[in-house]
Amino acid sequence: MLTIQTNFASMAAQNNLRVNSDFQTQTIQRLTSGYRINSSGDDAAGLAVANGYRSSIAELTQGVRNANDGVSMLQIVDGGMNNITQMLDRLKTLATESATDTFTGDRTILQGEYSDILSEIDREAQNINLDSAGSPLTTWAKSLSVYVGGGAGSTVTVDLSAAKVDSTGLSLTGGDISTAAGAKTAIGAITTALGKLGTYQGTVGAAENKLNFAVQLASSQINSFSSAQSRIRDADMAAEAANLTKAQVLQQASLAAMAQANAVPEGVLSLLKG
Repeated sequence: MLTIQTNFASMAAQNNLRVNSDFQTQTIQRLTSGYRINSSGDDAAGLAVANGYRSSIAELTQGVRNANDGVSMLQIVDGGMNNITQMLDRLKTLATESATDTFTGDRTILQGEYSDILSEIDREAQNINLDSAGSPLTTWAKSLSVYVGGGAGSTVTVDLSAAKVDSTGLSLTGGDISTAAGAKTAIGAITTALGKLGTYQGTVGAAENKLNFAVQLASSQINSFSSAQSRIRDADMAAEAANLTKAQVLQQASLAAMAQANAVPEGVLSLLKG
């Protein structure tokens, strides 16, 4: 049927042109953003899942930073205790030198160095916040709770509240090496102090390992969540490039068809010219 009031062919061409234009716009948006999902209308269910992965990635990424900060703090404490270990070795050397009757030097000189080293032990213990007085010079507490993220068991804790590595905490006060007998007593006290310090170092080392393992797990989870999010949300650039070519051809075809459809009513004029 030939009509001029309603041009169904033109209406169909216009509708297809609109669909093809929308398709082209969507394809260009995906190519320029790199995302397959740019709005909830593209894939509402997929976007919800991808956002969940993105949230987990953000949590774990900050958790890795938290854990690394915790490791840094523990390394500072560990370094301080290593220094104290070396000073205890020196104390033992001085006490051993004074404990023998074959020593012919001046024991007061040995005692002077011994006392100076005890004072330095106290200073460094206070510096790493592990002194008996409990007056922190540092910004961290003796008990650390590090939130790493990643679900249940996402907090790593280390308790150093019982660790006191100054001369009082290590029971070295009163430790006088100005006599051979006093030096022998000091040797026993230093041996005990080394054992205590070794226990605290073991606690710090274990905590460092736990945090490093937590970082490894969190990093692995970040990679897994990122991969899962990518499969849902990222655009397949090769496919979208092909879609753009398809959309452009369809749009050009729609324009050409609409031009032909708009010309159909002109055929009525041929009938009227009879």
